[in-house]
Amino acid sequence: QVPLLESGGGLVQPGGSLRLSCAASGRAVSGYTMAWFRQRPGKDREFVAALKRIGGSSVAASLKGRFSISRDNAKNTLYLQMRDLNTEDTAVYYCAATARGLITSSLAGQHEYESWGQGTQVTVSF
Repeated sequence: QVPLLESGGGLVQPGGSLRLSCAASGRAVSGYTMAWFRQRPGKDREFVAALKRIGGSSVAASLKGRFSISRDNAKNTLYLQMRDLNTEDTAVYYCAATARGLITSSLAGQHEYESWGQGTQVTVSF
C-alpha cells in the first residue's frame, strides 16, 4: 500500500473551479493506477476519474467536460481539476491507488484499489 494525502478541498461557489491534489508518500505516482472517488451526502461512494499507469484515463460520463484528471510525476502528485461546480458536486473526495495495471472497464471499481486517502471535503454553496 502507498500512503495518500488529499488536499485542495474547501468551499466554492456554484460555477467555480477547484483543483484537488493527491500526494503519494515515498512512492512514485507514475508506478500506480490512480483514481478519484467521491461520496456525496447520503449516497454511496462513486467513481469520478482514473489515470492508468501507462497512458489512458477515464472520467465518469456524468462529469466529462467539467472534471479532468492528471498527474505530475516530478511532483509525485495526482490532480483532479473541477470546473463549473454545482451543489451536486458537494462531497468528500478520495484518492485511491493500485500497483496493478487495470483495463479501462475496471478503473471504476472501488475494490480494485488497495490504497486510499482519508478524503478532502468539497462544499459547493453560496
